[in-house]
Amino acid sequence: MYDVLAELNKTSGIKGSMMVGADGIIIAADLDNELEDDTVGALAASIIAGIKKAVNRLDRGQLNHVMIEAEHGKVFLSENQFGILVVIADNEVNIGLIRLEMRTALSRIQNSTVITGKS
Repeated sequence: MYDVLAELNKTSGIKGSMMVGADGIIIAADLDNELEDDTVGALAASIIAGIKKAVNRLDRGQLNHVMIEAEHGKVFLSENQFGILVVIADNEVNIGLIRLEMRTALSRIQNSTVITGKS
C-alpha cells in the first residue's frame, strides 16, 4: 500500500496521502512532515462519519467523495471497503486529475489486496 501512496504523491500538487480505517487508525501514510499522521487520520474518520450521516439524512445514497477547500489547501477523502483514502493538496491543484489519480490508487489497492489477501 505504501508504494501506491508514494506513486499517488508524485501527482502535481499533492503534498501527501494516507489510508485510514473508519475508526481513525492509520493503515498506511505518506504525508508531508508538517502534518501529524495520527491527527489527520482521526479527523478524516470523524469528517467521513459526520458527512455520511448528513448524506443519509438527506436521502442522497452512498457517499462517494468529499473535497474540503480551505485557505491553505484542499483535502480529498474517499471511502472504500479498505478504509478512507486521504489526499492533502495545494490550492492550485487540478481537481479532476486528483480524483482520477485517487480512483486509480484505490483500484490498485483493491487489486493488490485481492491478489495477496492482505491490506
